[in-house]
Amino acid sequence: MTTCSRRGSTAHVRALIGLAYNVHLASLARPSHGPLDCSRSAGGGDMYGKKWFLGSLLAALVVLSGTGEAATLDRLKQDNVIRIAYRRDAPPFSYQDQAGKPAGFIVDLCQAVTKHLSQQLGLASLKVDYLPVTASDRFDAIQQGKADLLCEATTVTLSRRKLIDFSVYTFIDGAGLMTTVNGPRNLKALAGQTVGVLAGTTTEQELRNALAAAGVDATVKPAATHAEGLAMLDSGKVSAYFADRTILWVLQANSTAPENLLLADEYFTVEPYALGLPKGDEDFRYEVDRALSGIYRSGEVGQILAHTFGDRFQLSPTLQILYLVAAIPN
Repeated sequence: MTTCSRRGSTAHVRALIGLAYNVHLASLARPSHGPLDCSRSAGGGDMYGKKWFLGSLLAALVVLSGTGEAATLDRLKQDNVIRIAYRRDAPPFSYQDQAGKPAGFIVDLCQAVTKHLSQQLGLASLKVDYLPVTASDRFDAIQQGKADLLCEATTVTLSRRKLIDFSVYTFIDGAGLMTTVNGPRNLKALAGQTVGVLAGTTTEQELRNALAAAGVDATVKPAATHAEGLAMLDSGKVSAYFADRTILWVLQANSTAPENLLLADEYFTVEPYALGLPKGDEDFRYEVDRALSGIYRSGEVGQILAHTFGDRFQLSPTLQILYLVAAIPN
């Protein structure tokens, strides 16, 4: 079966509409009387042209309404390749390891999803093509058709759901503060201080909102990467760094002086993560959710978490509930 991209399908439908319109114009220009038009007197030719045009237009719209819905699955079956977008700088969820390979909990989770998709679709093992993205261009990769899955610490928001679709939840985290041992321990103590945060994220906006709501006058210094944010904290350029707590935990472990850093107890946000998918491709989203649900039901998710966080990692009550609820029954 020949497949085409959503953009290609749309162009094809526009061509059909254009053809229908041109034929309609030709019918209007044709004489309404003559030996070949004896059945179209008194404007019959014009009425015939309108009917032909409307019929063709309706057919084209029917074709258009069906395009894109199964585009990703068709391409997977044809190419046997799934394209995964990941971040190089968002450990422990999505990063590049010392060997230069994609790694992290959500990257591992997407690898498991890929195996389940292969089984569900009756395919040989799907080949994975990885596409590195940044915090600023990650959604473009899905919108522009460069990737099929966005596999990193992506927080689901209503505004983002206008851009792309999301799977069932994959993790729940919350934003917090990492400071030096003698640094500010809470939001109020940030008054007059400089706090770092990853640029272009929901976490940055949440920090600004929290400071404004608390009436705290602090300087927000965006960082291009979490590594840069950690370096700013280590060097004293900022008094605290604001990020999801799991990310802060990893940053502390990777610090040049982890004993000089601590995580404040306060949670400032709740960040539900999910995989990003192409907008409107319901069939593909169903198969991804089916794969994730199976991973949660079987307990395979525990093995994936242990691979990232270690055998001693304990599921919090929040995560236990998440994986119970997201394990949608067949």
